[in-house]
Amino acid sequence: MLTVTLPDGSTRDYQQPVSVAEIARSIGSGLAKAALAGRVDDELVDISHVVDGDAAVAIITDRDADGLEILRHSCAHLMAQAVQRLFPEAQVTIGPVIADGFYYDFAYNRPFTPEDLSAIEKTMQEIVKEDLIVEREVLERDDAVKLFRDMGERYKVEIIESIPSNEPLSFYRQGDFIDLCRGPHVPSTGKFKAFKLTSVAGAYWRGDSSRETLQRIYGTAWPNSKELRLHLLRLEEAEKRDHRKLGKHLGLFHFQEEAPGMVFWHPKGWTIYQVIQSYMKKVQDENGYLEINTPQLVDFSLWEKSGHAAKFSEEMFTVESDNRQYAIKPMNCPCHVQVFNQGLKSYRDLPMRLAEFGSCHRYEPSGSMHGLMRVRNFVQDDGHIFCSEEQIQSEVADFMQLLFKVYRDFGFNDVLLRLSTRPSKRVGADELWDQAEDALRQALDATGLDWELVPGEGAFYGPKIEYSLRDCMGRLQQCGTMQVDFFTAERLGARYVAEDNSRRIPVMLHRAALGSFERFIGVLIEHYGGALPAWLAPVQAVIMNITDNQANYCRKVEESLKNKGFRVVLDLRNEKIGFKIREHTMQKTPYLLVAGDREAQSGTVSVRKRGGEDLGTMTLDAFCGHLGDDVAEYGRTSSDSALQQQVGT
Repeated sequence: MLTVTLPDGSTRDYQQPVSVAEIARSIGSGLAKAALAGRVDDELVDISHVVDGDAAVAIITDRDADGLEILRHSCAHLMAQAVQRLFPEAQVTIGPVIADGFYYDFAYNRPFTPEDLSAIEKTMQEIVKEDLIVEREVLERDDAVKLFRDMGERYKVEIIESIPSNEPLSFYRQGDFIDLCRGPHVPSTGKFKAFKLTSVAGAYWRGDSSRETLQRIYGTAWPNSKELRLHLLRLEEAEKRDHRKLGKHLGLFHFQEEAPGMVFWHPKGWTIYQVIQSYMKKVQDENGYLEINTPQLVDFSLWEKSGHAAKFSEEMFTVESDNRQYAIKPMNCPCHVQVFNQGLKSYRDLPMRLAEFGSCHRYEPSGSMHGLMRVRNFVQDDGHIFCSEEQIQSEVADFMQLLFKVYRDFGFNDVLLRLSTRPSKRVGADELWDQAEDALRQALDATGLDWELVPGEGAFYGPKIEYSLRDCMGRLQQCGTMQVDFFTAERLGARYVAEDNSRRIPVMLHRAALGSFERFIGVLIEHYGGALPAWLAPVQAVIMNITDNQANYCRKVEESLKNKGFRVVLDLRNEKIGFKIREHTMQKTPYLLVAGDREAQSGTVSVRKRGGEDLGTMTLDAFCGHLGDDVAEYGRTSSDSALQQQVGT
């Protein structure tokens, strides 16, 4: 007799060992039909898994997050099987699940074409109709190597040989296809209802640029065709909003080979950058931060003392001069400790909040760089709070208040909170890690908001809270962070005089609201589709004449608006007014001001918004008041409700 406890707390007794599939059937035929896998005592297993003792069991379907991931991983196998049916010489390598989909890398003698993707997708549909049973097998290491070597799958052989000899090797077979995989997987190929191959790209074997270039096919899978259509609509919208395309179209920035991964900001893009920096400077000033600036080149020994060299040396740019090795600053933390160390500090000086718009350089492989989202040179809105252990709670809470205000001002109201705890490779005693993690847990609980635990993903020197923004297309964009660090200050000799006159080590809180300016601007461009709210727009209004008769009046309007601090441009070109309106609308300018003879005589302007709304004729004072109110609202009133309804977010 064994007892199975279900998620609702109810129990079922079975006379003998029973499979997950049989448990599902005993609950109901509908659940049995929908079952993709099971969770037995928190371990995900195939539905063929046999439960032979008392256990907590949950049936996983495609409505569960785990079920959707299993469906997508299994769909990667389905795609690989279809590829090898069509292209027998293609070798399969690695095929993981990614956000909203999956990919698989193949070694093949030519790039796959869009026509190939269509053929592969058609073959996948045929395999679905065959409803092949998916079976798990376990092989000895030598047998597995021989199997794949005989199949000519040298990449699989390399993978198997790299796995520690004491780890079990499980494989999944469906028809004539077999692949190394931990699983679990769907019980049969008939479980797939909606999938789509989306693109193909090049990729290095194991991410190593010195190794072979493979063909990476991306795809997505969903529980039903409706959700697939919504996802494809989001992808289509994301393509329109791609910050790289909009950056070029709007003349904001560019990249070029002479400085890979480093941004050339154009006047309008740099204006956005400066507006954000000015805003963040004001916020930090109001919250007690002292702005500093630290060197770009620092002797490599400092990074060795801090522990960063051992962890990040491959990501650091170095240079030699005067028989010394320097690192181009990859992060700001050690330099901020040097500022703290100047002069004796006491408990009365704490908390000391240091902030820097710090320019950092990190080596990113060429294949991983992606416009503004991943660059080699970036500027952080970086801050480090030196405090006592008793001040951790209040400082973390104060930062979160600051953070949520900043995000609301930029138009983001949906923030996901994650707590990342100690990684396997870390510095310091577990007792201090316990204390740091407890402090962050308490701070998160105090917000009253939901948060997720992410075990093992903390920094090597401390746990962290990550703040991710949900954009208008439902995508999560990780931006802010708060990290508790008991170790870096000690390693770099930071001390303060406590109330009892003893020397103590300050706790170091690493914090950033935006992350990097570059990436955050990329997020903003895509979130707003380039149509930034008035306070962020590089050009807030354009003044246009209908004929040359109004040129002088338009110049006076420009001067008046600029004197009031607004960012405006003048368009006196000898073009039809309709052409000029369309052009500036395409440039996402928030307000379009038109002046004809009537407006010039009455001292007014005709006002249109970039979305086409006609606000009528206004005096200059009335328009300045209207624009001023819009700017003062920041991004709080901006919304994309039509898009959100359309794409289902």
